[in-house]
Amino acid sequence: MSRDAFRHGASAALIVLILLTLAWELWLAPLRAGGSFLAFKALLLLLPLRGILAGRLYTYQWSSMFILGFFTEGVMRGWADHGLAQRLAWAEILISGVFFACVLGYARSFKRRA
Repeated sequence: MSRDAFRHGASAALIVLILLTLAWELWLAPLRAGGSFLAFKALLLLLPLRGILAGRLYTYQWSSMFILGFFTEGVMRGWADHGLAQRLAWAEILISGVFFACVLGYARSFKRRA
C-alpha cells in the first residue's frame, strides 16, 4: 500500500473511533442512563488528530502506543460487558487495530526510504 493509503486509513479510523466513543458513552450504551463521564475519553483521541491528518511522522510514532490503551479498554469491556456494549467494545477493538496497522505502515514507509 502507498503512504497516502496508510495516512487516509489512519485518519478515517481515528475519526470513526472518536465518533464511536461519543455515541457509545452518550447514547448507545452508557454506563449510566443519560450519558457517562467516559465520553471524555474522546477528548484524548483529539490529541493526535491534527498530526495524523497532517501526516506528521512523530505523531504517527507516539500514537501507535497511545491507541493501545483504547484497544485494551475494548478487550476488557468486550470480555466483561454484555449485549450492545459488548458489540461496541468489539468494534473498538477492530477500529483501534486498523488504526494501529495503518500507523505502523505509514511509519514503516519512511524507514524504507532512509
